[in-house]
Amino acid sequence: QVQLVESGGGLMQPGGSLRLSCAASGLTFSRYTMSWYRQAPGKERELVAGITRADGSTNYADSVKGRFTISRDNAKNTVYLQMNSLKPEDTAVYYCNAARPLHTYWGQGTQVTVSS
Repeated sequence: QVQLVESGGGLMQPGGSLRLSCAASGLTFSRYTMSWYRQAPGKERELVAGITRADGSTNYADSVKGRFTISRDNAKNTVYLQMNSLKPEDTAVYYCNAARPLHTYWGQGTQVTVSS
């Protein structure tokens, strides 16, 4: 019973910050690459940020580089997405993803709305 539960979404003004959390259970967390995706209405789901299991290296979509930071705490089975300098175009449902070469799991998503 793998579960990924996102939290921390909500409404924020442009320029503000939010921290998303994804708590994982039912899996060996340290074995998984963890990622955050987002999907806005009418748009494709896109990879926002990822952090590997191998060496903890990170990668980011060009649109969020310098503003978002992904991190993980294997002791807490949790991955985070710190989002700073939020823009209206960051508005989307954000999804947590856990992946191994032959497995992938998704959370239910958390809504982030950036609006004045």
